[in-house]
Amino acid sequence: MFGSGDLFCSICSDLLKDPVTIPCGHSYCRNCIKDFWDGEDQGGTHICPQCRETFEQRPGLRRNTMIDELIKYLKKMGVALADRCYAGPEDVACDVCTGRKMKAIKSCLTCSASFCENHLQPHYDAAPLKKHKLVNPSKNLQESKCSRHDRELEIFCRPDQQCICYLCTMDEHKGHETVPAAAERAEKQKKLQKCQQQIQQRIQDQEKDVKLLQQEVKAINVSAEKAVEDSEKIFTELIRLLQKRSSDVKQQIRSQQETEVSRVKDVQEKLEQEITELKRKDAELEQLSHTEDHTQFLHNYPSLPALSESTHSSSINIRPLRHFEDVTAAVSELRDKLQDILRDTWRNISLMVNDVDVLLSEPEPKTRDGFLKYSQEITLDPNTAHNKLLLSEGNRKVTSTDQQQSYPDHPDRFSVYNQVLSRESLTERCYWEVAMRGGAGVGVAVSYQNINKAEPFGFNDKSWSLNCTADGYIFHHNKVKTPVPGPVSSRIGVYLDHRAGILSFYSVSETMTLIHRVQTRFTQPLYAGIRPLFSKDSVEFIKLRYQVSPWSQSVASVMQRP
Repeated sequence: MFGSGDLFCSICSDLLKDPVTIPCGHSYCRNCIKDFWDGEDQGGTHICPQCRETFEQRPGLRRNTMIDELIKYLKKMGVALADRCYAGPEDVACDVCTGRKMKAIKSCLTCSASFCENHLQPHYDAAPLKKHKLVNPSKNLQESKCSRHDRELEIFCRPDQQCICYLCTMDEHKGHETVPAAAERAEKQKKLQKCQQQIQQRIQDQEKDVKLLQQEVKAINVSAEKAVEDSEKIFTELIRLLQKRSSDVKQQIRSQQETEVSRVKDVQEKLEQEITELKRKDAELEQLSHTEDHTQFLHNYPSLPALSESTHSSSINIRPLRHFEDVTAAVSELRDKLQDILRDTWRNISLMVNDVDVLLSEPEPKTRDGFLKYSQEITLDPNTAHNKLLLSEGNRKVTSTDQQQSYPDHPDRFSVYNQVLSRESLTERCYWEVAMRGGAGVGVAVSYQNINKAEPFGFNDKSWSLNCTADGYIFHHNKVKTPVPGPVSSRIGVYLDHRAGILSFYSVSETMTLIHRVQTRFTQPLYAGIRPLFSKDSVEFIKLRYQVSPWSQSVASVMQRP
């Protein structure tokens, strides 16, 4: 087989220059092989530097035309063979090459050396070398040998979890359980493949989720753009409507203004005409009154026209109006009402905008370890406890008693039913467990803080309660009672995903069994609630601790490896 290594001289490790071939078939630079044989002192015999074949007489050198033409052709085509075959800083170099070293293509664990294509050939041709163990090029060959005995690490010591050599089994690892390294590798390879399959499956699942999220992003953007476009259109219509109403009011005011001004001016003109006529008559009367001749006075007096009645009263009666100020007041009132409407409507709009929540919540856990990742420590609020409930164990335990407790008055206290709420508000993903003492019965609930303090959990739209007794389970919400099946247990687990609107109740024993799940929309922070159903019953919120399983640790360690 012809390889790229055949284009290089094994003596100078460079591209063949004036290539010549010797009888065994190997090629060298003409000057290189001449200098090599000139420097030999072997009593007339000459050897091939690669295969070590000996020649009694110095062989004649024949020019290798094919390789010479091939090198010229490759150079003409711009193929940088030297750069491809010489070892760089990151490559494993051939340990045999002198001068500029070639890239190693294999490492021999037996020889503890690495070889380029040319110098590896004896491992394929020589029978003793064929038994050597060849691996991919490695810079750390010494790590594959025992530092104490300088032998190959081919055995695995299971108690010490390390690779050892055969001699190590005779002394420091004597009596230990050992297996061939290959067998241990095969066993661990199976585990690794299983882990890899799980990782690959997780990658596939998450790639599907990424595609779904990409589709969701596209849907969100399309929906948002349409909402913006529609909102702008609606607000534009509102603005146009207000502008039209403004124009209508303006037109009505101007029309009424013109009408009223015209009426007033008509009256004004008539009054001014009467005034003119009255002034003329007054002047005539004034002139007559100054007539000195009595006969003339009496003669002219009857000819005076009688004074006609005025078309208007002696004074104009103006109604006490504020002209158009009432219109301004009415428009102001409209503005105030619109502001109120816009303010109230804006709250609803804001709620609707904020309610657009693409739930990125992880799916509900499948194992108790999965739930424990979200464990929430619950303590009870004495300000909410009914007077016949005794709190203890750091306010984690509640006992129903027949004696009144000396709690101070508080508006948050339950007044009728033996109930209590937690101090902690619950707005994220969380999980908690309650253990019943006495076995009679308990209501395990979640509730808004503003629940009616005279109502039991589950008898309104602000609380959800699972009543647990020896006879089974009944779920209550908004006065609706729903019997639910499930194994009776003295420990109940509660899982809440507030944003996703998921509330689940589990029976907890050696396994977890779902009792009841609620899918709804929570609009306020929730609080854990407890209601002992019978006297002397006790319920305690359990302190939970999350521990990472060994399998999870192994998977995590594999995923964190570079």
